[in-house]
Amino acid sequence: MNNASMDYVIALYVRLSIEDLKVDSLSIQSQLALLHSYADDMEGIPNAQVEEFIDNGHSGTNFERPAVQKLLDRVRAGEIHCILVKDFSRFGRNMIEVGYFMERVFPVFGVRFISVEDGFDSAQHQGDTGGIGMAVKYLISEFYSRDMSVKTRTAKYVKMKRGEYQSVVCPYGYQKGADGRMEIDEETAPNVRLIFQMALDGHDAHQIAEVLFQKGIVTPGEYKASKGKHYHDVSRCQGIWQRTTILRILGDERYAGTYIMGKRKVREIGGRCLHLKDESEWFKIPDHHPPIIDKSTYEQVQAKLLHFKSVKRKVHQYPLRGKVFCGCCKHAMGRIPAKKPYFICRYTSVDSMSPCHGMRILEAELESLIYEILLKQAGIILNIDSLSVAGGLDVQLAEQTEYQNRIRQCQTEKRLLYERFLLKEIDKDSYLEQKSVCDKELNRLKQAHSALSAEISQKQMDSDTKSQLKSIASDISGADGLTETFANVLIERISVFPDSQIKIEWKMKDFCREIS
Repeated sequence: MNNASMDYVIALYVRLSIEDLKVDSLSIQSQLALLHSYADDMEGIPNAQVEEFIDNGHSGTNFERPAVQKLLDRVRAGEIHCILVKDFSRFGRNMIEVGYFMERVFPVFGVRFISVEDGFDSAQHQGDTGGIGMAVKYLISEFYSRDMSVKTRTAKYVKMKRGEYQSVVCPYGYQKGADGRMEIDEETAPNVRLIFQMALDGHDAHQIAEVLFQKGIVTPGEYKASKGKHYHDVSRCQGIWQRTTILRILGDERYAGTYIMGKRKVREIGGRCLHLKDESEWFKIPDHHPPIIDKSTYEQVQAKLLHFKSVKRKVHQYPLRGKVFCGCCKHAMGRIPAKKPYFICRYTSVDSMSPCHGMRILEAELESLIYEILLKQAGIILNIDSLSVAGGLDVQLAEQTEYQNRIRQCQTEKRLLYERFLLKEIDKDSYLEQKSVCDKELNRLKQAHSALSAEISQKQMDSDTKSQLKSIASDISGADGLTETFANVLIERISVFPDSQIKIEWKMKDFCREIS
């Protein structure tokens, strides 16, 4: 068992969903206050260590929650002895999944589960989960969650059909009026009309982006940011429109006055994973809001867009896929699969004054540069004798065991001291005085044990890392060049600058530490 399990660990699990924000008694602070109070009053558990696990803004209908996953990992590692929740619905609203953990997982790892407001303690229900009463509560929680989800979705649809726009962000060219309806933003609507007119005249998305840049029309993200609406990071935009942004505007039927809802749905109620529904299942509301362009223009543009759409091509695999970026504008560089493949910065293709305008580097040249660096470092690693396992680890492990024994002994002395006080063998003043001495020694031992454990863990980790480094260095020395495996293991990002200068960000920083 892990060293951390020497103390009795009580986990306080707290969950708050978006809907729960309206109920004060379900707030994070209220739940924690209740659970801490209960933990403090638990009898027969001296020196219990209390830890908090909080999921804020997560649904209870599934267990795809960061804090609950961390808690379950600790349970499987044998580091948790007791779990406290306000009620069953905080842990989960899915009867089957909650029942699985209650009946199968927690008993196997000897974890006590307490639901405070439900009056449930697994220590009092050995072999069952509390009978029919608990089962009914499971069902009520699950059906409540599903019913709430359906009612919320229905309310949104009703408001949309009344013309009230439900999204926080309006499409570019529109703004939200005082009555909650979409209205035309006269400052940006002319830009939308320009985009549609140019498409109607036969210009492609790249040509449209070039004209917008030359006219100094900022991107939708930059425009929203100028109005104090920082929905996206626009630090790299530089006033350059993306081809995908223009195509998305041209394909958006909302600009013709038709509102579309229900395009996507969650895979399961309470979940966050969405998938696109078939167009026949969409809800379309014509004349929902004032159009920026007429229906005829929209339909003509859609007919022309069919010629712009490229055929879905096979995805090519290559060692540096997704890792090459422009060092000037910070955008990903595209790979051109020519006779001699090369990477090129296409983001600033409309800005001839940009230092990275038209910048390119041959794929073979880039791979060769990187492999030379890896080969050089591999030779350094293979010739260093100090990569052997750090000495003194056995002695430290023995010291760690001794600290563990002394901590247990001190905890036993403290428990016996309390029993003597209960039996009135010593008075309160003597008990408090001896307890204070015992607490000081216990804290000193725990701190020393914690520091030693951290040092041992670091040495063990260093030893594993060094063994891994030697293995990778040996593979590189025997290879013919850069491979996809080496790139994925060692390289995070490559920034390319003019004159074929490169900067590498390493995943495994220890591998190239000696190079500098």
